[in-house]
Amino acid sequence: MFVLRTNVAWRDVPAEKIGCSGVTCWRRLREWTEAGVWARLHETLLAELRAADLLEMNDVAIDGSHVRALKGGITPVRPRSTAPAPAANTM
Repeated sequence: MFVLRTNVAWRDVPAEKIGCSGVTCWRRLREWTEAGVWARLHETLLAELRAADLLEMNDVAIDGSHVRALKGGITPVRPRSTAPAPAANTM
């Protein structure tokens, strides 16, 4: 959260404020992501909210920005250059 809120690089995270180096934080985030910790945490949170009848589906938003395109998605069209074109030769 610190990196997201302050927009600093992982190497610039102040260890005295967080309790470990930014590189350690980054490594743990990577390891936990690979281990599926965040997906399990999300499922657990949803289950607890459902059990407490606190999950209001009218307030739901769907975001697929974190989902990998397994087939690679549609190949985007190469954007046209906005650089000025060289002048036509008038000779």
